[in-house]
Amino acid sequence: MIFASDNWSGAHPAINEALARHGEGMASAYGTSDLDKAVEKRFDEIFEREVAVFFVGTGTAANSLALASVNRPGGVVLCHREAHVVEDECGAPEFFTHGARMAPVDGPNGLIDPANLRREIARFKPGHVHAGQPMAVSISQPGEAGTLYGADEIEVIAGIAHERGLTLHMDGARFANGLVATGLSPAEMTWKLGVDILSFGATKNGCWCAEAIVVFDPEKATQFPYIRKRGAQLFSKTRFVAAQFMAYFEAGLWLDMAGHANRMADRLRAALSASNAAREAWPTRSNEVFAILPKDLATRMQAAGAVFYEWNPPHSMPDLVAEGETLVRLVTSWSTPEADVERFASFLR
Repeated sequence: MIFASDNWSGAHPAINEALARHGEGMASAYGTSDLDKAVEKRFDEIFEREVAVFFVGTGTAANSLALASVNRPGGVVLCHREAHVVEDECGAPEFFTHGARMAPVDGPNGLIDPANLRREIARFKPGHVHAGQPMAVSISQPGEAGTLYGADEIEVIAGIAHERGLTLHMDGARFANGLVATGLSPAEMTWKLGVDILSFGATKNGCWCAEAIVVFDPEKATQFPYIRKRGAQLFSKTRFVAAQFMAYFEAGLWLDMAGHANRMADRLRAALSASNAAREAWPTRSNEVFAILPKDLATRMQAAGAVFYEWNPPHSMPDLVAEGETLVRLVTSWSTPEADVERFASFLR
């Protein structure tokens, strides 16, 4: 019963087969192979427009270099207080931007509240050199709390950002899970709503090591090849990343895998709803579920083989967990067996 993280899951057999097949023979290096170019065109098709695509090795690299590409002297990135770029990247965005600051914005359930965003941006007066200058707004879709922005919410946030000439960045580490949950197309969840740069994640969803930075206006990406090279993310054998993406997109595999993960999470949510012993901490819609368990039950489940992480309550919910309880995060993946979900649910009954 492994619900620790979708990072624990392996690579889908189709991904492994593509790596083996495209690993044979010779191919030009540093993103110049025919396979690299074909995958770049595939991204154009998926997003319904010409985009600039840059492969990188990790989600942290994708987020950090995306933000570095729009940095300004004294730069400030506005993001949710519990965003991954704040809490889980060991200062990498600040490092690769050479000192940009992450300015937290509050909002319920891991989502930026637009009114709070407007208020925080207004604190930075143009020309006031001491405060620095905002350069971007970063949102996660899905968010760290397993919740999702609606299309109208993204559009409002984009409008607020663009009023001040700020780039809107989307951290899409679980982008496919968000697409399946919302029913939107890739274009409808990004550039059609005003997203400028996307960190496109595939590693959590059945790939071995495949992340990409997607810039929706290629004319704004002319310096990005140098930023990626300086950031040590220009792989010589990029065809191995391209091969994963080629298989990932084939016949909608990426959406099928994300759909399975989301369905397994739905079953966990249903089990929590029916339980008298445990409860869902707040409503979620992606492949992350947050549950409040009695500590003795959590201990028994772990002894029986359940693996999950205890989680810190959100800043906005300091009294969420009572004495004798614990907040845990449960994450499903493309390879989560139904039998594991059912066994976990049996403990809740």
